[in-house]
Amino acid sequence: MAKKVKAEERRRRAPKGHFVVYVGNEMKRFVIPTYFLKIPIFQQLLDEAAEEYGYNYQLGILLPCNESSFINLIAFLKKHY
Repeated sequence: MAKKVKAEERRRRAPKGHFVVYVGNEMKRFVIPTYFLKIPIFQQLLDEAAEEYGYNYQLGILLPCNESSFINLIAFLKKHY
């Protein structure tokens, strides 16, 4: 039983060098590399999230955009940074 709990916990944790954000109405989970935190456009998105949702991260970091826009942003950032 303890092994099952640990396996479930590992699936929910982001790998080293990454963090988790939730996007869209259905709060889809994305695992993001930490180097994104240095990119100004991503910093702006985090600032907007803090403005809209505050700093209560009990559920995780919620980003104020729709899923398809976020996927496009991720693809752009991975390609250009």
